[in-house]
Amino acid sequence: MDSEDGISAPSTPVTPGTPGAPLFGKFMPEKSSNRIKSSLLKSCNCFSVESLSLEEGTLPPVTCALSPPPVSLARKVGAELIGTLILIFAGTATAIVNQKTNGSETLLGLSAATGVAVMVVIFSTGHISGAHLNPSVTIAFAALRHFPWKHVPVYIGAQVIASIFASFLVKVIFQPIMGGGVTVPEGGLAQAFALEFIITFNLMFVVTAVATDTRAVGELAGIAVGATVMLNILIAGNNTPFSGSEPPVKVRLNDPVIPRPIGSRQTTGASMNPVRTLGPAIATNNYKAIWVYLTAPILGALAGAGVYSAVKLPDKEDKGHERPLAEHSFRR
Repeated sequence: MDSEDGISAPSTPVTPGTPGAPLFGKFMPEKSSNRIKSSLLKSCNCFSVESLSLEEGTLPPVTCALSPPPVSLARKVGAELIGTLILIFAGTATAIVNQKTNGSETLLGLSAATGVAVMVVIFSTGHISGAHLNPSVTIAFAALRHFPWKHVPVYIGAQVIASIFASFLVKVIFQPIMGGGVTVPEGGLAQAFALEFIITFNLMFVVTAVATDTRAVGELAGIAVGATVMLNILIAGNNTPFSGSEPPVKVRLNDPVIPRPIGSRQTTGASMNPVRTLGPAIATNNYKAIWVYLTAPILGALAGAGVYSAVKLPDKEDKGHERPLAEHSFRR
């Protein structure tokens, strides 16, 4: 890998939270005897300065940008691996604990645990790697030119490795592993595919808004994305203590099959993430309907990112000419 692949810096204009960039824009000027220079530095906001008031008059609006220090690809991949490991461990461990306690954590608790895990990982690693945590997000960003295609295989590789490691770590710690936090559909495959597509669409629509649109409040990206994950789990999550692979239970030979606790409700486990399903499936050797979880989230993410890009307000800088898009993170 050449040095160009090893170190990459986001293109201008720099926005708060861009990998390697400062999270706060203001800076302290050096002492100077020149009153005009000192006044200009004190008023400069690093990202946009509306006007500078001087004794001699008012200067036109000024924009200044500081080049952020480059973040190496190795650091980005390392942060992505650790962040994905935290997310998969939290999601699968919470599901197993819920099974062992006969659903005492409730669906609300499961959704809150995963949503909080997403939020803290975005706040802690978003400024380094972008905190994709999900191959669907990585592919969607690359498709819209917000992320270089040459880095996609490395990111997805880190996400898959982190998922498998976290799943086997959960398997060692929580014995018996029971369902293992595996996401499996309850109901028809077509309905499961549609549900995973829709909830991933919701997720990626919000992610694209807070990560790529400079008018969105990027500093609150972790809260927005975490809340969306919680909402999606409340829609498609499963609080039943069954793993989804056990056969239906019968009381007596001639009795009708007793439905599962939430059998009348179509659920998929609310994966939204191919590696959220792949790692636990490998650890438990349960590959039921895995193709749904490897395809629907990717297609849903592409659709969600594309729709937001189509409806968002156009950038003033884009009028009259096309400029390359910057590499974005969840915290911009």
